[in-house]
Amino acid sequence: MKKISSKNIYKGKIINLKVDVIKINNKNFIREVIVHPGSVVIIPVLDIKKQKIITIKQFRYAIKKYIYELPAGTKEKNENPFQCAKRELEEETGYIAKKLIKITTIYPSPGIISEKMDIFIATGLKKSKQKQEADENIKIKIFTLKKLLNMVLKGIIVDGKTIAGILLLNELKNKFFK
Repeated sequence: MKKISSKNIYKGKIINLKVDVIKINNKNFIREVIVHPGSVVIIPVLDIKKQKIITIKQFRYAIKKYIYELPAGTKEKNENPFQCAKRELEEETGYIAKKLIKITTIYPSPGIISEKMDIFIATGLKKSKQKQEADENIKIKIFTLKKLLNMVLKGIIVDGKTIAGILLLNELKNKFFK
């Protein structure tokens, strides 16, 4: 594969859209790519013994629904993933973590978007103050890991990053829930 050309189509507040022409097996193909600065997902463990996890419920305009999610957010310019995770956790949940552990990186939709998501587990949570942005209406919801797994299996939780985080936590629970 060789890139022949690239044209920026749209420059937005968060994302950019570009159209690339690439050559594969001596044939040209068009690839539309959404360029994203990257993001984080946080799994806030409120109570290790009882396996209680903080989630949020918020309206997502693109799908016109309220959904359950793990706290998450886009990295700001020159912000590293740990700084972003710390900031987003407090903004969306009103908690500060004593410990943030990166457990993996995922690409939510690599066929069309460059977004890279780093997933963190947050422990040692201390209540602070929610600092929602003007366009956010986030409600905190606390569930056990068992309940969250059930919500995933029943299709109540439909957000991909949240499903990935919950399933990862379930696999790693013996490491974190001692």
